[in-house]
Amino acid sequence: MTERTSHRGLVVVAIMASMAMIAIEATIVSTAMPQIAAQLGQINLYSWVFSAFLLTQTATTVVFGKLADIYGRKPMILIGIAIFLLASVLAGFAWSMPSMIAFRLLQGAGAGAIQPVAMTVVADLFPGNQRGKVQGYLASVWALSAVVGPLLGSLIIHNLPWAWVFWINVPVGLFAASTFFLFLREEKRTRVVSIDVLGASLFAVSISALMIALTEMESAISGQAIGALAIFAAALGAFIWQERRAEAPMIAPDLWLKRPIAFANLTVFFASMAIMGLTTFLPMYVQTVLNRSPLVAGFALTMLLLGWPCGATIASRQFTRFGLRPLMVAGSLLIPFGTFLFILLRPTSSAVLAGAGSLIMGFGMGLLNISALILTQESVGANERGSATASNVFSRNLGSTLGAAVLGAVLTYGLAHVANGQAITPEQIRALLNGTGAAISGVEEVRHALQHALHATFIAMLLIAVLIIPACLAVPSTQLHGPAPQEA
Repeated sequence: MTERTSHRGLVVVAIMASMAMIAIEATIVSTAMPQIAAQLGQINLYSWVFSAFLLTQTATTVVFGKLADIYGRKPMILIGIAIFLLASVLAGFAWSMPSMIAFRLLQGAGAGAIQPVAMTVVADLFPGNQRGKVQGYLASVWALSAVVGPLLGSLIIHNLPWAWVFWINVPVGLFAASTFFLFLREEKRTRVVSIDVLGASLFAVSISALMIALTEMESAISGQAIGALAIFAAALGAFIWQERRAEAPMIAPDLWLKRPIAFANLTVFFASMAIMGLTTFLPMYVQTVLNRSPLVAGFALTMLLLGWPCGATIASRQFTRFGLRPLMVAGSLLIPFGTFLFILLRPTSSAVLAGAGSLIMGFGMGLLNISALILTQESVGANERGSATASNVFSRNLGSTLGAAVLGAVLTYGLAHVANGQAITPEQIRALLNGTGAAISGVEEVRHALQHALHATFIAMLLIAVLIIPACLAVPSTQLHGPAPQEA
């Protein structure tokens, strides 16, 4: 038994702790933000507390994945945890909304290092035919965090200062960092590679500008969105020029354009777009159109969190029997089928139908995501595994952001062009979600308009979900690597 394999279990625990820290942050902050915003003021900046985190997380994912290939996984994941914890401590001391947004930007950069590098560590420690089990554990961490986060956030808000929403990360992060420091062993890297600083900077600027444009366009096309798109186009053009001439490009075209990686990433991109529509708009439909309680809406969405780890667990146990590509194809068929059930929803429908669609989509995502990640990792050598893993995580994050923007635009258009010509206001929707819909005039007309607008949104979701199938069919079969060294 080598020293490296003897400590694998402890390293997996550290990976799960670091991933839980990121996963729970999204839901716990969502629960606490109304109280935080009430104290800090400037409610108009509310959404940027969330967008800022996602912006830097997406922009830095590929950069840290490349750096992990050059300098090693251990230093990069320790740097990521340090950045995340520093930002968490500072966020607890935020004195205004702009300061909170600045610290969330920094926190997102830390998450952009932790997530892809942690997944790469799993790929380093376990061969493909053993890796699925660990990835199933990680999927369960994300599902559990989605349930625990809101409960923990409520407990903190009612019993402690809101700063503890962020400071709770400190003990978890210190435990993960110390475990990585003590037990993560990797061979010293002797690669001498020039760092493509200009390429990394241009990539970060282009993706940040794109994220800002997509965030701004969620409500309406504005001057800021057009300006951000112009910056994105200019930075992207300069980035492509730089990557063609760089000695060691930040994004190597021969890696990103490899057929297995390109189409596997395309499948998770479309799948993430569709899932973002589910998580954003299904609770709204259940509460406003089906006229059910927030608890019922939560249960309908929770079915996604039940199906996802179940699909991931089954996939992890069936890799060697069926192969990665067949499991991906199965997931690519289940996601559109689950989305189709939302098309059948009517004001008189049972919430069970909504829950069934959520469950099926979650199960399909469990099969698809893990299979696509492992297939991507198995398509490259160890010296490119960090970049390949980062490309997969980047595709997920970008798909989620683009999905929110595109499907949000469909809903906004539908609400602004109702049959009677009278647009539905955000205040009317908020009243229905808060349970005070009876106090507004024309409540049934509002429900009717939401039914049509959300139905159109679900149709757009289905069209996106269907695109997963041809992308998945274009993925070639990939041979899994053999078992790791046996432990004594």
